[in-house]
Amino acid sequence: MSGLVEVTREGRVALLRLNRPKQLNALNAALAAELVATVRALDADTSVGCMVVTGSDRAFAAGADIAEMADMSAEAMSEADYFGEWMDFANARTPKIAAVQGYALGGGCELMMMCDFAIAGQGAKFGQPEIKLGVVAGIGGTQRMTKLIGRARAMDMHLTGRMMEAAEALSAGLVARVVPDDEVLAEAMKAAAEIAGYARPVVRLAREAVMRAEEASLAEGLLYERRLFHQLFGTAAQREGMAAFLEKRPPRFNEAE
Repeated sequence: MSGLVEVTREGRVALLRLNRPKQLNALNAALAAELVATVRALDADTSVGCMVVTGSDRAFAAGADIAEMADMSAEAMSEADYFGEWMDFANARTPKIAAVQGYALGGGCELMMMCDFAIAGQGAKFGQPEIKLGVVAGIGGTQRMTKLIGRARAMDMHLTGRMMEAAEALSAGLVARVVPDDEVLAEAMKAAAEIAGYARPVVRLAREAVMRAEEASLAEGLLYERRLFHQLFGTAAQREGMAAFLEKRPPRFNEAE
């Protein structure tokens, strides 16, 4: 690892900090490879219950690295399946929270949307300005943003290339919470610790059920959710959670891990 992603642990929470501050954490190939490899490893670690992905005060990530790809041909892009590795990041089963301060533009906004939800500072700014570069989004921006905020707003963002401020991002559904800038990381870590305190297999299934709602019909999604609910009965997590409720005490889901 080259230090482009700094990883620290607080109990069952892993904090991943992008570390190209001079480039406003622009996502070059090396950073992408290191971040995806880090998330793969943490996703396989049973002692990790949640991840927080963050950048710097100035920028979560200001986009993909334009200098790195400006001279590439369509053939080279296709041959390398450029950006294809990001699917492993998006598909990690362990929940990921984006803690966003400053700019989240282009690939940075797409990285945020690949996390399960985002907590943003009041001064954060979001955008998909690829139209200004003569290209379109390539890491899911047109698809995930449309699902999150709807066709009209997504069209506005992608066709004009404008930036969206935090208050609008919250009202549109692009981010889950907005807090003062100096409280972003603390709020994200607190939420991550709460998630990590629940039973890891159940958290993963809850995440999977919510994700299924984006792809399945309502009838299919309801059946899927009901079957998950059924299969969790008799598990250690269900027994402990319900016993704790009846005994009026906090549950102890992860003591054995």
